[in-house]
Amino acid sequence: MHIKWNALAQTAGVSFGITVAVVAVFALGILALSRREASQSARGPESGAAAGGRLALVGAYTCFAVCAAAVVYGLTLIAGK
Repeated sequence: MHIKWNALAQTAGVSFGITVAVVAVFALGILALSRREASQSARGPESGAAAGGRLALVGAYTCFAVCAAAVVYGLTLIAGK
């Protein structure tokens, strides 16, 4: 039995990198949601707070969609055949 250590290391490195990237994007989505809540609870009727809240919500949805796409892609790789 011969183990291809180079291929194993490459697979482990790519898996680690993708995992860190997905966690970072998810954390950015959570940050965007918290910024939205902060802009909604700001005192006074500021026009910039409403626009910033919508922008933060769109950013959060985008981050969560990227995470979901990565998970679905991984599942299709595992159960593809």
